[in-house]
Amino acid sequence: MNHDVFIQKIEKIYQEFKQHDASQSDRIARYRNIESESAELLNILIRAKQAKNILEIGTSTGYSTLWLANATKATGGHVTTLEIDEARTNIAKANAFSFELNEWIDFKVTDAKAYLNECADEFDFILVDAERDAYCDYWLDLQRLLKANGGLMIVDNVISHAHEVEKFIEVVKQHPSFISTTLAVGAGLFIVTKIA
Repeated sequence: MNHDVFIQKIEKIYQEFKQHDASQSDRIARYRNIESESAELLNILIRAKQAKNILEIGTSTGYSTLWLANATKATGGHVTTLEIDEARTNIAKANAFSFELNEWIDFKVTDAKAYLNECADEFDFILVDAERDAYCDYWLDLQRLLKANGGLMIVDNVISHAHEVEKFIEVVKQHPSFISTTLAVGAGLFIVTKIA
């Protein structure tokens, strides 16, 4: 699938997910996928960085996963994506198959904290887009798993839900091995790179 076809198809699925969320009064029932402009930026960053080993925390129905996999297909990389909800993972798997990106994605139905605690891999690029109250609990493992000297971590929803990530951002900013900034893209992206 060429990039133009990918863009047309991904826009259609994005609109479907937005319509689903608009029809749900319960926050948990919503898919809560990343905004399209944020997802496109992630794709560009992975390509520019030539990132190969990608970790996504919070698959949901796989909208952002598709963007990550589309980029890693170009870089010769691979995406590992974590989601605790098996039903959502099944939707994400079907979407990956539909987009012919399934061979670039390893779907894991698991608790993110447990996975991070046991993981021994090193990642060039990490997307964190899960339950925000757990981010501080992830931090020790994220420090270890993010590649030194240029590993990139992106955290979504840092403007739209600033009060929920305030402590996490403060902790990251205090660490001497990381530099970071917030971009007003989508719901707000906190961009962190490991410099040592």
